[in-house]
Amino acid sequence: MAGSRCARVRLWRWRRNPLKRPSDVIEAWVVLAGWVLILVGSLIAGLVAAAAVERSAERQRAESREVPAVLVEDAEDRLPSRVGTDHRVWATVRWTSTDGSTHTDEARVTPRSRAGTTVTVWTDGNGQITAAPLTEGETQLHATWGGVLAGAGTGGLVWGAVWMVRLGLERHRMALWAAEWERISTRWGRKTG
Repeated sequence: MAGSRCARVRLWRWRRNPLKRPSDVIEAWVVLAGWVLILVGSLIAGLVAAAAVERSAERQRAESREVPAVLVEDAEDRLPSRVGTDHRVWATVRWTSTDGSTHTDEARVTPRSRAGTTVTVWTDGNGQITAAPLTEGETQLHATWGGVLAGAGTGGLVWGAVWMVRLGLERHRMALWAAEWERISTRWGRKTG
């Protein structure tokens, strides 16, 4: 005899059914609200994060200036920087800001550069050495990945919250089932289990 198969009933929590419990209806609404929040919340979080990255890059571009600086010491004896693809080294440089004040700090320069060599450094609005601002392509890449990660994180948080609510509803449902079985078994005059 072939095994019997039960037909899978989709969306059963939304249909009329005398066996449907109130917790089933609550669970259906929680799942629906969760999916809507995941879709809408992830989209909004991704767009907000991408816009924030773009604004930050624009502000960095607006505040950064290229400044000519002079090497104070030879750069040949320095250890290379820790970045594997960039073979520049750290050396002390001196530059004059737009207000006429002289600054000295360390910057990354090409190896074996001699003292007195002019190099270009980037400074921020306070006259401190900073990294070069992001290019348009780098900004788009950072904004895209920032938006994707923010959207995925938001979706994951909402999904986790929905899952926890469903777990609580399942525990409540099982407690109700246990109480119902207890009531039925005592009516029959014997205990189950």
